[in-house]
Amino acid sequence: MIYTIEKITTLIGARRFGEENANIGFLLTDSRSLCFPEETLFFALKSGRNDGHHYIPELYRRGVRNFVVEDVPENMEQVYPKANFLKVINSLEALQRLAERHRDEFNIPVVGIAGSNGKTMVKEWLYQILSPNMHVTRSPRSYNSQIGVPLSVWLMNEQTQVGVFEAGISKPGEMLALRDIVQPSIAVLTNIGTAHQENFSSMEEKCHEKLIFFHDAEKMVYDGDDTLVTKVLATFDYKGEKLYWSLKDKTAPMYIKAVEKKDTATTITYIYKGGEENRYSIPFIDKASITNSVTCAIVALQLGITPDQLDERMQLLEPVAMRMEVKEGRHGCTLINDSYNSDFKSLDIALDFMNRRPDHKGRTRTLILSDIVQSGEQPEILYREVSDLVCKRGVEKFIGIGPVMFSQRDNIQVADKSFFTTVKEFIHSPVFDNLHDEVILIKGARQFGFDRITELLVQKVHETVLEVNLNAMVDNLNYYRSFMKPETKLVCMIKADAYGAGSVEIAKTLQEHRVDYLAVAVADEGAMLRGNGITSNIMIMNPEMSAFKTMFDNDLEPEVYSFRLLDALVKAAEMEGITDYPVHIKLDTGMHRLGFDPEHDMEELISRLKHQNAVIPRSVFSHFVGSDSDNFDEFSAHQFELFDKASRQLQAAFDHKILRHIDNSAGIEHFPERQLDMCRLGLGLYGINPRNNGVINNVSTLKTTILQLRHVKAGDTVGYSRKGTIEHDSVIAAIPIGYADGLNRHLGNRRCYCLVNGQRAQYVGNICMDVAMIDVTGIDCKEGDSVEIFGDNLPVTVLSDVLDTIPYEVLTGISNRVKRIYFQD
Repeated sequence: MIYTIEKITTLIGARRFGEENANIGFLLTDSRSLCFPEETLFFALKSGRNDGHHYIPELYRRGVRNFVVEDVPENMEQVYPKANFLKVINSLEALQRLAERHRDEFNIPVVGIAGSNGKTMVKEWLYQILSPNMHVTRSPRSYNSQIGVPLSVWLMNEQTQVGVFEAGISKPGEMLALRDIVQPSIAVLTNIGTAHQENFSSMEEKCHEKLIFFHDAEKMVYDGDDTLVTKVLATFDYKGEKLYWSLKDKTAPMYIKAVEKKDTATTITYIYKGGEENRYSIPFIDKASITNSVTCAIVALQLGITPDQLDERMQLLEPVAMRMEVKEGRHGCTLINDSYNSDFKSLDIALDFMNRRPDHKGRTRTLILSDIVQSGEQPEILYREVSDLVCKRGVEKFIGIGPVMFSQRDNIQVADKSFFTTVKEFIHSPVFDNLHDEVILIKGARQFGFDRITELLVQKVHETVLEVNLNAMVDNLNYYRSFMKPETKLVCMIKADAYGAGSVEIAKTLQEHRVDYLAVAVADEGAMLRGNGITSNIMIMNPEMSAFKTMFDNDLEPEVYSFRLLDALVKAAEMEGITDYPVHIKLDTGMHRLGFDPEHDMEELISRLKHQNAVIPRSVFSHFVGSDSDNFDEFSAHQFELFDKASRQLQAAFDHKILRHIDNSAGIEHFPERQLDMCRLGLGLYGINPRNNGVINNVSTLKTTILQLRHVKAGDTVGYSRKGTIEHDSVIAAIPIGYADGLNRHLGNRRCYCLVNGQRAQYVGNICMDVAMIDVTGIDCKEGDSVEIFGDNLPVTVLSDVLDTIPYEVLTGISNRVKRIYFQD
């Protein structure tokens, strides 16, 4: 839904500074997650460690024009002339108030889920059960905090028929605000565990705080066999309907008559509200899944799902990807990664999961556990309980990490046990090196950095180097920017390891120079950039269906070019609990490589996009086939006509701004009138002008050295197959570069040359895998002298012309074993 800035000002009771017209569709609290600046309202939140006001300059530069602040910037009229600042007393309370007012717009069923564990699983399973019948808006992932809940509720729109939202608290006094935001008509309590117990005087106090969420709900779903919940609930003045379930009370609204476990599935027999006996099956056997499925069943039946539909959909339930992950590890190990939290209850659930997996027979069951934080228990008592639990769950090897764990090592009664104070100490120990043929549960609080353990359980001295001139690249960037309108955005292509130049350093430089998007080919490239501190928007040009989770985890925005890809992406996003994930729609206007048909696919494409909320089009684009040549101008005009019509049709179907782009490096210069909202800069960034194959500013120089000089007599041959016949006495140099480094074999046998001390030296004979031979007769040189393969003095286009190819192929062919050296003047 779209709100005017005027209406938002009224809704949150703000004082407005600035007079710019604006429509708001997106709320932002983390500057790193910016996607739609034109319609984003940024809330500058203050915390003990950070202040969102510090990010206003960067966000304004990136296109954000609307801010909710506690302090209006000085000289705002001069520094931020096109901005609106909404001044409030507390930015967080303003965010919550706006979400509350937004919630008031909807008279639909809203399911609110509270509890210590299982909230996300219940939410995601409810989505899987309900979504075939109705449009469900739910919390993305585990957005259940004071910030996450309002951001989740904001996602409700005109299509929403049911809302499903989590609400989590860590201390007393937090639940009231979340209740007012969610306003659940059906409130669900999963369970009461020990997480954050240190902030509560007793379990009863925590239960009481969570039940505040239920006060005004029409219906309440909970475990009637939980004595703590029923005891505290008896003290509440709750007027709604209590939809509790029980294995003991035959008069319960949801009486569970039988639970039958098999090898990989469980069948639950139930009687709902005194009706007929029914049953459903789930493809899980662990206790948590069974109890959570009962909760889901009550809600689903209450919302009109029939018993037959319930059984059908329960059988199709899929694991929730936000918690435990099972991966194949090295040395015959299987990894169960549950490094999401480490409270006692979730440890029990994870151990139960590991213990029941049917494919673990014959291998050692190993637990790697961090300190359990925020339990509220004395360490001695807590770790005795942990010891009892792990022994009962069949753990055979125990590895404890953390200072408290180390101090309590004597309380762990597992025979094979090891303890370390840090992850670093563990991974450099023989215990880590000797892990093999084990099922390993990795269970750690996020603060301990257990992701490093997971990474390690699931790497050249070479005299040939590629020198990368970062200043030259920036000069090329500014060269193309000089052809562009100031408001036009720019995507910089850094796929194929930044055309061989090394994507990490190139990305860092481009990020510093404020490009709007980076683009890579596959998700692994983007994930590697994220792991190296790149926070810019990243587009994935060739997304693979096996890499959706990598994209979601790293905020990578995929290109979508087919209905098959779109459907798979939507399904994957829905499984992850993701909504409004930005995608880039590709149209095939003449390349006939990838893309939707702009003349025949648009109506169906728009329909599919409109009937889901997992993904949202951020941009729509196409490729010019021949913008590098005037000979194709007529066809380019035809392409643009197709693109212009189809992209306008797509934009007309949506309220938010969809960026349009078709100009590439050649098009930026050749078709300035077609720059639209954004352009894509590829080969030109690396110094090659695709219009004339000339060099703008050379970025990459491939160099090596002379290993050995040898006098070869006339009539002798050089290299394999005796192809390099020497016609007169010559001096031949061997250089440590071959086709394994990216030096194409077709350059050999005197077809091309390199430069030695500025003079041409032809390649003699066949180029070998690791070594090439060159003729340096008459050149003043010695062993150890530098050799330029291509670069400032020998354009890469010389090589590509000899090979009858394009510079892209030569640049991207440089092997990763060639060390990259970056410099700037």
